[in-house]
Amino acid sequence: MIVGPRTPEAAVAAGTTVEQLELSVVMPCLNEAETLAVCIRKARESMRQLGIAGEVVVSDNGSTDGSQEIALAEGARVVHAPQRGYGAALRAGIAAAEGTFIIMADADDSYALHDLGPFVERMRAGADLVIGNRFKGGIERGAMPPLHRFLGNPVLSFLGRTFFGVPVGDFHCGMRGFRRDRILELGLRTSGMEFASEMVARAALAGLVIAEVPTTLAPDGRSRRPHLRTWRDGWRHLRFLLALSPRWMLLYPGLAMLLAGGVVLAWLLTGSRQVGQLAFDLHTMLAAATAMAIGIHAVALAVVAHAHAIHMGLIPPDRKVEVRIADVALRYGVPVGSLLLLAGVACFGYALWSWGSGGFSQLDVVSTLRLPIVGVGLVVVGVQSVLLSFIISLTRVGDL
Repeated sequence: MIVGPRTPEAAVAAGTTVEQLELSVVMPCLNEAETLAVCIRKARESMRQLGIAGEVVVSDNGSTDGSQEIALAEGARVVHAPQRGYGAALRAGIAAAEGTFIIMADADDSYALHDLGPFVERMRAGADLVIGNRFKGGIERGAMPPLHRFLGNPVLSFLGRTFFGVPVGDFHCGMRGFRRDRILELGLRTSGMEFASEMVARAALAGLVIAEVPTTLAPDGRSRRPHLRTWRDGWRHLRFLLALSPRWMLLYPGLAMLLAGGVVLAWLLTGSRQVGQLAFDLHTMLAAATAMAIGIHAVALAVVAHAHAIHMGLIPPDRKVEVRIADVALRYGVPVGSLLLLAGVACFGYALWSWGSGGFSQLDVVSTLRLPIVGVGLVVVGVQSVLLSFIISLTRVGDL
C-alpha cells in the first residue's frame, strides 16, 4: 500500500515527471514521530539546494504514534511495509522508490541528511554502492556507544573487508547511496538489521563498484531507546557474514585442524616427545585425532553451506569451477578416502594381532594405544572423505 503524492514537489518544481526522478531518499520508520519531520525537511532542503529532482519515501513498519501523518504533512510518500524488521522496511521502500539513485538513512536525525551531495557525486561518477564512513567524517560525543565504536563496528568491518575484499572502513553505516536497479538485481532477502551486511557482501560478490565517502553521525533525537540491540543484532551481522563466506568460518579452520592433527599424530606415532619442559604423549594424540575429526567435519559442512548459498541465490555460481571440483572429487575423493579408511582398519588389525600374539593378556596402555589412536583418525577422515566426495559431485558446488 502506497499513499501520498507519487509526483514529489521537487520534481514538479523542476518540470519533470516521476520517471525522470534522479534521487529517492528512503527512510525506514517505526514510531519516529519525534524526529521524522526534521529528517524529511533536511533531505528535501538538501535536494533543493543541489537542484536534484527527487522524493522522500518513508517506509512505515507499523507505527502507532502518528508517524504516517507527519510524513504526509511534510510532503513525503508513505509506503506500508507489512513485514516487521529494518531490512523488510528498507526492501519495501526501495521497491516503491522512483529515483534512479537511492540514499537510505535512519529517521532518528543522527545521519547527515542535510548533506546528500557527496553520495550523489560518487553515484554520478559510476559507483553502484556508496557507503558513508562515520569514522572519517566525525562521530559526535554520545552518538555511538563505546562498545559499538571501539569493538563491534571495527571488528565486523575488518571481517567484511577480509571476507569480501570490500574497500570500506565503516561496514555498518546506515547512510548509503546506490543505484536502485543494481541493488534490486541482487534480490536481497534478509529482514532484520543484518540487511546492511547483506547489501555490502552481496554487492561485493556480484562485482558491483563500491565506494565510500566521509559522513557525520550525531546523537539521535529520540527520547526512547533505539531499535538496535547490541548483542542480538551484532550476532545476526556476524552470522550472516560467516554464512556468505563458509571458507573463513569452516573451510580454512577445518583444513588447518585436519593438517595439524595429522602432523601431530605422525610426530607422536613412535613415542612420546619432549619440547623444553613440555611432554607430549597419548593425551596429545587423542587431542590431535579429535582435531582431525572436527576438521574433516568442518570441511564437509563448508561444502554443504556453499552449495546451499548457491541454491538460495546468495552466491553467484562459477560453472567452470563447479565442474572442476566435481571432477576432482569423482576422480580422487573416493579412492583417497578409501585408502585412508583401509589404512585405519589396518592399524586396528595390527593392534589386534599384536594383542593376540601376546595371548590376549593385560595390555600396557602407553605402548599399545598409539596405533589405535592413529587408526581412529584415519578411519574418520577416510569415511568423511568418501561422503564428502559424493556431496560435492551431487551438489555441483561452486568455488570454495
